[in-house]
Amino acid sequence: MPLPHLNYPAEYLRPWKLVTLAFGIALLVAGSFYYQAPDWDVPISLMMALLAYLTAPWSMRVIVERRWRLWPAMLFFTWFTVDGCYAIYWYFKDPVALELMRAANFPASLSLYWMCGLGWYFRGSLRQLVAVIGSR
Repeated sequence: MPLPHLNYPAEYLRPWKLVTLAFGIALLVAGSFYYQAPDWDVPISLMMALLAYLTAPWSMRVIVERRWRLWPAMLFFTWFTVDGCYAIYWYFKDPVALELMRAANFPASLSLYWMCGLGWYFRGSLRQLVAVIGSR
């Protein structure tokens, strides 16, 4: 099953996308110190943010372009990024935190995942994105 995002590796190196990723990671790290939630720490923030950066735009594209054959892979990547890596990490780090917070984490992480997918969906430079937005 070919994964079309592999045809666009340069998209992961776009400066505007990397800046927004860094900004998002900074907010997640700051939030982990400010809110002191039992399941929010720096390593899980980094893992989930990086996985979202790699998979969310592609997942969004699979939905928008109605690539039905890729839905199983899209659902797996979405689940793994939003819940799978979280569950694995907290299972080994603190199973009590996992049990307490997993149900609350899922909707919040899924919402952020799809926002990231929309934010990083565009293929092109920031200048091209501004031009497209300005022409509408």
